[in-house]
Amino acid sequence: MRSLRVFIVDDSAFIRARLITMLCSFEEIEIIGQTEDASVASESIRRLKPDIVILDIRLKGGSGIDVLLNIKEDRLAPITIMLSNHPHPQYRDRSRSAGADFFFDKSSEFDKIIDVVKQLTSEQAVPA
Repeated sequence: MRSLRVFIVDDSAFIRARLITMLCSFEEIEIIGQTEDASVASESIRRLKPDIVILDIRLKGGSGIDVLLNIKEDRLAPITIMLSNHPHPQYRDRSRSAGADFFFDKSSEFDKIIDVVKQLTSEQAVPA
């Protein structure tokens, strides 16, 4: 069984570090990169082809929605978890319509990322 490869995109170094700490507790997870920048994110995701992208809405040099649209336009199929400090319905709706698999409010739903990762790693462990 191979590890699920994760790429993290968030404008906060603190949030990126917190995510890495949380995710490193899973043997089945490999963090393959991180950035705060939208254009670096799009290029890195194309090149590295992660299984999971954790993506903030507000980024340096652009938005996570733009990155998400680029991923989907390129027909890349990572599972995408959107994060925001602004849980307004329009952000949630826009993320979903752009192709996000999950949307979480950083202030009240951050720990749900672990639940999603547990689910994804258990699905990965089941032989096809």
